[in-house]
Amino acid sequence: MRWIWVDRILELERARRCVAIKNISLAEEVLHDHFPATPTRRPIPVMPNTLIIEGMAQTAGILVGHANDFAEKVILAKIGKAEFTAAARPGRTLRYTATIERIDATGASTVGQVDLIDPAKPDKPATPLATIELMFSHLDKNRSGLAFPEHNFVFTDQFMDLLTQSGFPPAKRPI
Repeated sequence: MRWIWVDRILELERARRCVAIKNISLAEEVLHDHFPATPTRRPIPVMPNTLIIEGMAQTAGILVGHANDFAEKVILAKIGKAEFTAAARPGRTLRYTATIERIDATGASTVGQVDLIDPAKPDKPATPLATIELMFSHLDKNRSGLAFPEHNFVFTDQFMDLLTQSGFPPAKRPI
């Protein structure tokens, strides 16, 4: 099972920009471990920053894969920077905005902005949460002919279904 840390794609502009959202809910078990109650403190449920980075990696990875109709196996190669300025709590929505800085045959670099939205206050502006720089590799172009099993390919049917349900049917299905 792969966890998808994006609920919906809002915008997808080929090789330029992708905007996605993730609703944070107490129904997600991981929030109960970050941070559980202690004898002297109530629980403080917070979305772990590592999972926020994963959501940005999925958003930016979709953008990079979409640029070439998902013909390449795209993998996260490096987290260049991840700076956080706030905590993501239940009842909020994360808005991921990924843009491509560079893309070529071997991979891509992206920069992402994560904002917190309070659905209960639609007139309130989004709060900046994080800036995340990521680098991706086109695996097939960088491994000198080594084959990788398709089940390790990140663009599974779940991600393709997410694109389709968000109104962005992929041009091609992965092989």
